[in-house]
Formats: sequence, C-alpha cells, structure tokens
Amino acid sequence: QLQLKESGGGLVQAGGSLRLSCLASGRTFSSYGMGWFRQAPGKEREFVAATSWSGGNQYYADAVLGRFSISRDNTKNTVWLQMNSLKPEDTGVYYCGADTPNGRVFPVLRPDEYSHWGQGTQVTVSS
Repeated sequence: QLQLKESGGGLVQAGGSLRLSCLASGRTFSSYGMGWFRQAPGKEREFVAATSWSGGNQYYADAVLGRFSISRDNTKNTVWLQMNSLKPEDTGVYYCGADTPNGRVFPVLRPDEYSHWGQGTQVTVSS
C-alpha cells in the first residue's frame, strides 16, 4: 500500500513561485508513475504534470508548460512540482497521485487511472 502526503502550498502573489512536495510511504514508490493534478472550486480535477517511474520522462498540461517542472527522487520517496510565474488561474487544491505499478503507459492523464492520492495542498495566487 502506498500513502502520499503533499506539502508546500500557500498564498503567493502573481508572478511568484512555490515548490510542492509529495512524500510517499512504501517500498514500491519507484515502480509508480506519478502525477500532479489540481482542482479549483466548482471544477473537476485536472491534470497538471506527470513523471514516469524512473523520472526519465515528464509531461505537462499546456496551461503550465514552460512554467512548472516535475521531478522525483526515488531514494527519497519524493516527487516535487516547481511552480514559477504563477497566475491567479493556477489557484486550487493540488494533489499528487500514483498511477499503476510497473505501468507501461505514459503519460497517464485521467484521474480515474490513478490508484493512490494524497489529501491535497492549497495553492492560492493573488492578483
């Protein structure tokens, strides 16, 4: 079983930066592709970024391409989301998710294809 816990959210002005962390418990972390999603009030959870199990591949939503960067360290059971040039429309609860162990599909873009989720961390970008 894999448990995920996000941290690093907060309130930031437009143009600022935040770095989100997702710490996983469980020895099988390295076998999971990982993704970051976000959910604004009244909206569905949307894909932000994904990294393959090895960290060798990354994929981004068009809305964040060039501003956000996903990375992972399997020795630390951690995946990060570096967010730069933040905009008010980036506001929402950010969730990290783990897809399926030893999955052969990348990127995994749909929330229902993720098997484990953290509790989320709030990001608020003021204008």
